[in-house]
Amino acid sequence: MGRLANISGSEAAKAFVRAGWHREGQVGSHLVLTKPGVRVNLSVPQHRELSVGTLRALIRASGMTVEDFLKLL
Repeated sequence: MGRLANISGSEAAKAFVRAGWHREGQVGSHLVLTKPGVRVNLSVPQHRELSVGTLRALIRASGMTVEDFLKLL
């Protein structure tokens, strides 16, 4: 398994977009991503560095594995 440290919010959002998620808008400092056919919306904080727990929760909510996410970076 790869490392999830030192990934910014914009890098994470780009990886989710590559996985088929669409930018819906932004609320404050959080980018909202949606995907057709998925009931969950992802709210990605646009911080310089995301905490590992937050990133893991976003990956889990998206239905991907950590390995799949790291391949998209």
